[in-house]
Amino acid sequence: MNNPGITPEDVDFEQVYRGTTPLGPRIPWDVGSPQPAVVALADAGEFSGEVLDIGCGLGDNAAFLASRGLPVTGLDGAPSALEQARARAAAKGVDVTFAVADATKLEGWEGRFDTVLDSALYHCLTEPQRHEYLAALTRATRPGARLHLFCFSEAVPESFPGPFRISEANLRETVGKDWTIDRLEPTRYATSFTQDELGASVRKFAGGNPDDTDLDRLETDAQGHVQAPAWHLAAHRS
Repeated sequence: MNNPGITPEDVDFEQVYRGTTPLGPRIPWDVGSPQPAVVALADAGEFSGEVLDIGCGLGDNAAFLASRGLPVTGLDGAPSALEQARARAAAKGVDVTFAVADATKLEGWEGRFDTVLDSALYHCLTEPQRHEYLAALTRATRPGARLHLFCFSEAVPESFPGPFRISEANLRETVGKDWTIDRLEPTRYATSFTQDELGASVRKFAGGNPDDTDLDRLETDAQGHVQAPAWHLAAHRS
């Protein structure tokens, strides 16, 4: 499901990372640190072996996992994102392999990875792309590999601009076709938006009045940033 304003199909991510599209006051998913849910997974020992951060963007999750001593590869389709990711990782003094790749193909990365992190890529893909993507992940991983996938759920208000909303049924049917699902649970995904900034984005892209939406029911963190309702799916490859 997608909202009536801007959708992933409308977004040129290379331009977003170059700062040449008006996607709001800042990149909505650039929180300047690893996602708290990813930190919790790392604390629980859920990442091991060769780690792939697919759709790594600006690389904060990848750099964090590398700081825990893991060998990490961050792949993304936007060269400008990877340029900034390399700079952020270098500033933190960690070693991460960053490279441009098409997530629906992953050519040249076959049989490489033991754990995959998808931090908000899946919900940017159309349904046909999701099937191609999961097949590519199967080719890129070793038998028994683990997958941790985060995506926006249908609990995200329709007026929230951006990704497709993903249902539990979609995850069970589409991901479950290729991977064995171990856990599927609701969580929260940190954004860089305050409530006011989110309202401004709605006015800009959806033509809506934030006073007429239910955006105010979204939770915020201690810094006032919106926490989007999301799914965490944990699965393994047979």
